[in-house]
Amino acid sequence: MTVVHASEGDGAVGAALDGSFDAIVLDVMLPGSMDGFEVAAALRRRQVGTPILMLTARDAVGDRVRGLEAGADDYLLKPFAFQELLARLRALARRHLPGRGAVLSMGPISLDSSRRTVDVNHVPVVLTGQEFAVLEYFMLHPAQVLSRGQILEHAWPEDVYESGGSNLVEVYVGRVRRKLVAAGSPDAFTTVRGAGYRMELPED
Repeated sequence: MTVVHASEGDGAVGAALDGSFDAIVLDVMLPGSMDGFEVAAALRRRQVGTPILMLTARDAVGDRVRGLEAGADDYLLKPFAFQELLARLRALARRHLPGRGAVLSMGPISLDSSRRTVDVNHVPVVLTGQEFAVLEYFMLHPAQVLSRGQILEHAWPEDVYESGGSNLVEVYVGRVRRKLVAAGSPDAFTTVRGAGYRMELPED
């Protein structure tokens, strides 16, 4: 991700109008003349359709409602886990791409990135958060050969990725594969020697 930072409300509006972004992370408490609610409302008045994720320490229902009514697409309360922030940003960006919603499908496998659920032929598959991240990355790149480095970079926190990740990819691909097969899916994963892994199923 490439990040453009604005430290106050007026600058945030200007940056959003000047650039093309996949998502906006907007703090409610901003210095200057505009708070986050006012920034969101100003962007929507100017027809900026970029998805907005609002961050705030305020936990009152009224504040959450105000943010959503001002034009925010999602709300995240402080303190939050950085991995959750990234996951929500990826989900928001996907839902706003042309022709792509929150649900990814491959044969009998269905992954809902908004509800964080996976099922095979409507049979729920229970995945850990890390297993879900691995499967989601594969389903975003169907039939593509993904290297271990790519999978580590996109599905694990930065400190794990930078440390090399050991054999994490192999372990987690194996776990996801076994759970999907146990739920009734054909084996969708192929190991490409020296290159990585590919996930695909033949179309009926």
